Amino acid sequence: MADKLTADLFSADGKKTGTVDLKEEIFGIEPNTAVMHQVVTAQLAARRAGTHSTKTRAEVRGGGRKPWRQKGLGRARHGSIRSPQWAGGGVAHGPKPRDYSQRTPKKMKRLALRSALSVRAAAGKIKVVETFDTWEKPKTKNAVALLDAMDVSGKVLLLAEDHEKTAIKSFRNLESVIASSLGQANTYDVLWADTVVMSRGTLELGQGTPRGTEEHASQVNEEDGEES
Repeated sequence: MADKLTADLFSADGKKTGTVDLKEEIFGIEPNTAVMHQVVTAQLAARRAGTHSTKTRAEVRGGGRKPWRQKGLGRARHGSIRSPQWAGGGVAHGPKPRDYSQRTPKKMKRLALRSALSVRAAAGKIKVVETFDTWEKPKTKNAVALLDAMDVSGKVLLLAEDHEKTAIKSFRNLESVIASSLGQANTYDVLWADTVVMSRGTLELGQGTPRGTEEHASQVNEEDGEES
């Protein structure tokens, strides 16, 4: 899987201008299927409203009087018409409002996302657009024309920078497209999409050094120098 670490580079109007390198530690790892499954399951569980509710026999109205006497009628013994076996009675072990969200460690989320991106990169389904800054106004027509020019079909995940709101607004009306910023990228969306389209700035931001790392490293070096 590590032998295909480049993606096609396109201009904002869909013309291929070359290729761009993809980092092996993000787009070329061995996918961890178990972690991806666990993270996606947690994502789908968190989407559940959990507002379902049923009434127990204690919450249903009526049934305060014994329907008939205990003995002498040859009928089954009953104490209330609101017990679960009666029509209109309470529900035994029914659902109650609850929170379905699961706690997922950040390292698992990052590993699952890298695994999903590696799967798409191995299939050649990562497309990079130079920039969307040339789009002056949000137009769905521009988004459709770009996908057609890039020969991209099916479900698409668009990842753009925060300042490239014009592109996000242009794509969001398309039924088969999820348009979001890099910070909102998740494993489920990557696996849902047949093709991942990224702006070059988004790609460089995602492959760059984590925010604060360089600053922390320089501080450590300065402290080491003072001690020596």
